[in-house]
Amino acid sequence: MKKISKLSSAALLVALGFGFNKLLAIVRQLIIARQFGLSSDLDVFNVANNIPDMLYALISGGALAVAIIPVLTEVMTKENQAAAWKVFSSIANLAFAVTAILSSLVAVFAWPLVQHPLGISPGFNLEQQFLVVRLMRLNLIGTLVFSMAGLLIAGLQANKHFLLPSVGPIIYNLGQIFGAVILAPQESYSFGAFTFPTFRMGIDGLVYGVLIGSFLYFLIQLPGLAIFKFNWSPVIRIHHPDVKKILVMLGPRVASMLMYQLTFIVRDNLASRLPLGSVSALTYGWMILQLPETLIGTAIGTALLPTISENIAKDQLDQFNKTINQVIRVIIALAVPSAILLMVVLPPFLEFAFGFDLAGTELLLWVTRAFLIGLLSHCLLEVGSRIFFAQQNAVLPFVAATINLATYILAGLFLSGKLQTPGLGLADAIAFTVQSLFLLIMYKSRLVIYEQNQTGLIRFYEALRMDPNTKSTLIRSILASIFGSGFTLLIRNFSPVDMPLLISASTASLVGILAALPFIKRELKILVSL
Repeated sequence: MKKISKLSSAALLVALGFGFNKLLAIVRQLIIARQFGLSSDLDVFNVANNIPDMLYALISGGALAVAIIPVLTEVMTKENQAAAWKVFSSIANLAFAVTAILSSLVAVFAWPLVQHPLGISPGFNLEQQFLVVRLMRLNLIGTLVFSMAGLLIAGLQANKHFLLPSVGPIIYNLGQIFGAVILAPQESYSFGAFTFPTFRMGIDGLVYGVLIGSFLYFLIQLPGLAIFKFNWSPVIRIHHPDVKKILVMLGPRVASMLMYQLTFIVRDNLASRLPLGSVSALTYGWMILQLPETLIGTAIGTALLPTISENIAKDQLDQFNKTINQVIRVIIALAVPSAILLMVVLPPFLEFAFGFDLAGTELLLWVTRAFLIGLLSHCLLEVGSRIFFAQQNAVLPFVAATINLATYILAGLFLSGKLQTPGLGLADAIAFTVQSLFLLIMYKSRLVIYEQNQTGLIRFYEALRMDPNTKSTLIRSILASIFGSGFTLLIRNFSPVDMPLLISASTASLVGILAALPFIKRELKILVSL
């Protein structure tokens, strides 16, 4: 039997961790959904997370993490681990100071950030806006802790350690589940003969669950630092050449993450003007999209970055390009059938899981289907952006993120008027498709220069062409989707009348997956051997 490669092993570990984490996240959201429904309080809670989440993503969770890994990999390749940790310490100290300052400013100016016509919830009434401000200020405490944990994870991933970074989000979700089951409920949950205590804190209990989870998320990373002999230096060496490299990447990377996070603020701004429950329906639809996106795109992209960064550091361009092309084929083969099958099998699962009324379930169904149209693009973006980050180029991903935001605003304004809430999900799919295509075309145009020394219109034309292997993958992925969804519908429609709907839907889904697999067996073999 062929031995699984290091990259495939890392991707599998990340996928398992992320997958279990996403299942816990779904359990958490279902508990919350059954407590609060598509209600005003839940809309407020979801909106109150926006700016704290944006700060985390801008500083540690997305911006610095991706900027750090290529540089730390280069330092470890050319020098040693101790030198890399000195660079890491300077960045971590700087990030902590910046996060603390920005969190304080957001807390002070929370009210105009909420109420302004261009703010996060101008359509809410005054009572809702006051609650958003209070919850947002509480969330900022967790942001500070969460940001530091994000940096620790980047340091561990640069050392190609993925276990504790995969466990962290699981622990974080357990903290949130504690808030949803113990702190928030007005009535106690029972499991068999055991009845859980409850503090009856309502929506505040969910926020305190976030705080507990963020502290646990941070603490679980600390053993990894000991394993890799992290030695903290209480200084900020801004003029150090490798620190400068990270900071140079950080500018456009922060701007990219800002563009990305602004799409959520625009989404909630537009959704706050739509019927009650629109914000929560979009949040749940996004959550469902994130399950396959995380298992496919994020898992592969996270494991990929240290490897292709090492290719660049060692000047192994042929291996770099070969790996990228294989990963793109694998993502197409997994994402296309996943999106179509999910669209087909969703209705009974949504009805069972969320317990909404018919109108609420129908709204969530079409919102989620709209998001799923963009699943392939979301997954390809995980690779497209890392292609350039590995080369320590954060400018092109910033340009792509700006195009995404502009596309989302235009599409969102138009489609929310035509299609209401599902229109915002469709706008997301359109915007991320444009962004991912831009990055892949730019990558291919540069590859044409490298391989054929072509310029101008010829280079652009060659970049638009799909190579035969990728075209074959796309065709077989579409066939897998057709046969998989066809068998799924067949089983669902002709299952015994007395069979419970959930069992019938689960059986149909499994048959659909099995029917799709033969069409993408080549890509599954590539995934194992990456």
